[in-house]
Amino acid sequence: MYKSESPTPKALAHDPMTEETTTTIMAALATLTQSQLSDLTASISSDVHLHRRRLSAVLSSPHLFSLTLQRLRLLSLPDKTLLIAKHLLSSLHHLTLHYNKCHSAVLKPRDLDAVLVLLLLCDVRQHSPEALETPPFRWREVLGSVYARGMLSTAGYGIGSAAALLPYIETAARCLRFVGNYNVNSNSTVVGRETAATVAAVVALPSVGGGGGEECVICREEMREGRDVCGLPCQHKFHWRCVLPWLRRRNTCPCCRFRLPTDDVFGEIQRLWDIVVKMSGVGKELIS
Repeated sequence: MYKSESPTPKALAHDPMTEETTTTIMAALATLTQSQLSDLTASISSDVHLHRRRLSAVLSSPHLFSLTLQRLRLLSLPDKTLLIAKHLLSSLHHLTLHYNKCHSAVLKPRDLDAVLVLLLLCDVRQHSPEALETPPFRWREVLGSVYARGMLSTAGYGIGSAAALLPYIETAARCLRFVGNYNVNSNSTVVGRETAATVAAVVALPSVGGGGGEECVICREEMREGRDVCGLPCQHKFHWRCVLPWLRRRNTCPCCRFRLPTDDVFGEIQRLWDIVVKMSGVGKELIS
């Protein structure tokens, strides 16, 4: 028998900062061309369709729901945070489709089921907290009813409608705020910590011409002509011998803090959020 307390993080509730984050994402998407927006809508619609299939399967199977809920019970708050962060990372990859060439790792079905149930539990806790005061063996029925009502409320949009993007964006915004709140409230350094650039990103960097009296800001020596100078996407140049040790520890440009891709989930979230902020023209930090 499960314990009666809810396995949902309180910080996933709606709040003014979540609304501001949603506004920032919407402002970013408003800069896309019609063709880009159509591509984005198709990409997100495919993701939404997968999520609906998985969540419907869990809610229709007492055994699968029981296993998923039991797994959530056993996860610590940091583990739940990492699960939400991985889900958020997938969403941000979709939202930055035209400005980011890297692909996120796909969540395993077991992890996807767990995070979808967790997010649904958070919705119920926010809007109908009394529903979760029922015995846990009734939760599948409760969540199924809430999910069915939600499906009916969005049925008029159509799976490929741009208007259907809003619930997806709002969920991403709530997850982003949760990751930021966890970082602050737990005195953790999961966001803003130094993380290495991916090997693929470093290997893809080009050798560029030096000369012209330019100075490598790492060693403070002049960069001479030849193939020993590396160019970052932000157009800043450094000696290869200087920048390689730097990128093994950090994924940022030494001059402007431009971020290269990283294998760290939270570092990659920060990188993609920087892209969203740049698209929107709104100076909003991940954690405020």
